[in-house]
Amino acid sequence: MSRAWTMTSFGDGYRALVIGASGALGTAFCELLKQDPRCAGVRALGRHTVPALDLEQPETIASAAAELAAEAPYQLIVHAAGLLHRDRIKPEKSLNTIEPQALQAVFQVNALGPAMVLRHFLPLLEPRGAMAILSAKVGSIGDNRLGGWYAYRASKAALNMLVKTAAIELARTRPQVRLLSLHPGTVVSGLSQPFSGAANARSADIAAAQLLTVIDQLTPADSGYFYSYDGERLPW
Repeated sequence: MSRAWTMTSFGDGYRALVIGASGALGTAFCELLKQDPRCAGVRALGRHTVPALDLEQPETIASAAAELAAEAPYQLIVHAAGLLHRDRIKPEKSLNTIEPQALQAVFQVNALGPAMVLRHFLPLLEPRGAMAILSAKVGSIGDNRLGGWYAYRASKAALNMLVKTAAIELARTRPQVRLLSLHPGTVVSGLSQPFSGAANARSADIAAAQLLTVIDQLTPADSGYFYSYDGERLPW
């Protein structure tokens, strides 16, 4: 980016953790945060990092958190991993195409794994820090007008409920924490490439900058809500 980029809601020397760092958005988050002169360090986690974190192997979530506990606290944690399609998994156009194995795999990556991330990594977050979980607008029940994409929609709706419920608990115990569910929009990536909306996709670095700006502008009063990359609050 042409201008100096920085996050202002954290103090000098803040430290960030990006989960799902090998994807397009995860990589962009890491690069942007490294450019921030106020950021003292960025820890990247994914299936091929050390320690490794694989959402489909829940034991790696707990072990990665335990290994990073000595580095804690982090002021910012971003969870950028997700699954829409791969190999034989494709978004369903009708009920007749729902397959239990695909449904289970999508839920594991988009909801069950992130639930364990919330359990094991929220304790590593500073009491005034922010944790952002990337969701998707298609997970909004109130905004669902087109149907289809059963596994992805349902798993993201479940993810949103996990974030909302965890935020309620945090409001009682750590009321200054920001726990946010974020919609990144369509981003140039392997996830969006096969679909029609990809023609209007934004680059990952632009999307990551927009999302970090939203995180920076929101306050603890906004914790537990669902926001788009442009700052709009979305319906559940």
